[in-house]
Amino acid sequence: MSIRRLPEHLVNRIAAGEVVERPASALKELVENAIDAGATRIAVKLAGGGIELIEVIDDGCGMAPPEMALALERHATSKLPTDDIEHVATLGFRGEALPSIASVAQLTLESRVRGAEGWSLTVDNGARVAEGPAALPPGTRVRVEALFGRVPARRKFLRSTRAEYAACLDGMKRLAMARPDIAFSVEHDGRRVLSVQGGESRPARVAALTDRALQENSVAIDFEREGLVLGGVASIPTFNRGVADHQYLFVNGRPVKDRLLVGAVRGAYAEMLARDRHPVVALFLDVPPEVVDVNVHPAKTEVRFRDPALARGLIVSGLRRALDAAGHRSVQRPSEAALGLWQQGGVPASTPSSLEEGLGWRDSRTQPGLGETRPHPNFSPEGEGLRHYSGAVRDSGTFFASPPQARAEPARHEAPLATDFPLGVARGQVAKTYIVAEAQDGLVLVDQHAAHERLVLERMRRAMAGGTVPSQALLLAEVVELDEPGCDRLEARIEELRAFGLELERFGPRAMLVRAVPAALGTGDVHGLVTDLADELASFDEALSLKERLDHVAATMACHGSVRAGRILSVAEMNALLREMEVTPHSGQCNHGRPTWVKLAHGDIEKLFGRK
Repeated sequence: MSIRRLPEHLVNRIAAGEVVERPASALKELVENAIDAGATRIAVKLAGGGIELIEVIDDGCGMAPPEMALALERHATSKLPTDDIEHVATLGFRGEALPSIASVAQLTLESRVRGAEGWSLTVDNGARVAEGPAALPPGTRVRVEALFGRVPARRKFLRSTRAEYAACLDGMKRLAMARPDIAFSVEHDGRRVLSVQGGESRPARVAALTDRALQENSVAIDFEREGLVLGGVASIPTFNRGVADHQYLFVNGRPVKDRLLVGAVRGAYAEMLARDRHPVVALFLDVPPEVVDVNVHPAKTEVRFRDPALARGLIVSGLRRALDAAGHRSVQRPSEAALGLWQQGGVPASTPSSLEEGLGWRDSRTQPGLGETRPHPNFSPEGEGLRHYSGAVRDSGTFFASPPQARAEPARHEAPLATDFPLGVARGQVAKTYIVAEAQDGLVLVDQHAAHERLVLERMRRAMAGGTVPSQALLLAEVVELDEPGCDRLEARIEELRAFGLELERFGPRAMLVRAVPAALGTGDVHGLVTDLADELASFDEALSLKERLDHVAATMACHGSVRAGRILSVAEMNALLREMEVTPHSGQCNHGRPTWVKLAHGDIEKLFGRK
């Protein structure tokens, strides 16, 4: 076959595949054009998640009729006054967006320059069908209808209306965050979903688009090194989320998604956050145009730095300096020599065979609680672990997370010996967080929250295997406010969550009503539980099996149903926790991979004190 030139309409459709992947990418290109045109107000209207309609109205400089016709041709732009692509100062510069969109949709372009008449052009999937005068205020209005309507091969790869809408809304938040001097509004199916006023400060704009509480729980960043300037806001370590969807990165005002920058944020918060928690950050990196390449991909969401190590080091140093100045430093660790003497471990293999099955306790009559000669009420010979945790009897042997009115009692002379149990017997509590136990061969230190988290998770898994998790109805239903995509994700999983004992109901566009929670969790932080579940559902890969998704949900619920650090436990309660650990699979590590207990052998203790 001989070589030939492709038809112009086919060239445009091929190019459109790189620039316009989904409604969100088309919306991004149109809004960036409005920003480059000097707009102070940008209004967006969507229908059907942007698949049926995208309309962008701005009050920018506008275009004359000859310029409008030229703008619909490929590689025609006003944003490169010279032929130097190394010094790009605008968001757009390739001249591909409008012709690419017009080749796969019906596009109506209306514009008016101040002091002149308005003009309108309509292009239907690459063919110009109408033009003429138009009545509109100074600025530009672009209307995109039936995106991919005549390209079924592309349209079938689009996701659901809700998913496409969520992607459009996320893109608008990023663009609005980059330009707090511009007013933005977004309507979807006739309902206003986003509205911010121009002239806001950067921290106020970021908080308005993420979480209002961020302003009170964040630090400002202002750092400079070798001509690179880093600004923005970052949450303190205790203000975090379950997924990294609230990390916004900008380079020279351009929203980007760069692995190098994301890794730098993770490195800056190392040892301050658990591995499954993520900070809320909005970082603005301003660099000389010649040290960054923005012409990596037609979508312009990726950048390449001339000196990647310098950019990464700038972010890590800037974040750590801001966090340190606010007094939120990483926890001090003991010396490496002392730390090396500690070993992580799981439940000893010497557990009696009757316990290896994980079905029950030894006879409680032969295992009295500390200082007791009768069966302790926290033990259940029927195999359900703890019958209650703070004096209130609950179904299925679950814990009820109400604050106990207890304190650690001193050990009595008739207490059982440490040799009776693999994890020893409790001797006290340190910092209201760690249980100190004496075992036959050393000292055991238990993280009470991490340990109980694993126990609750395994209990929920057993309940799921037997049917459903018992639920506890709330006396008053609780309203949890979330963003609309988060509510959509929870609504789509209502039946799966009901199997875990969590009963939810949609309560308007941005709220969920909680009517019941798993009995194992009690009535703790319902708001935090629902918020984290919405985050977890956002991070699920569609390829995950149902079992894997359910495990994610169970782990999130277990974390919220666990006894917290800072809760005072009685010695009987500590011993009850240790005993259930001994009969629960995988209790040597929590749901996030961290150890639940460590042991210091007698010989190691003697070495620490120089006795050996």
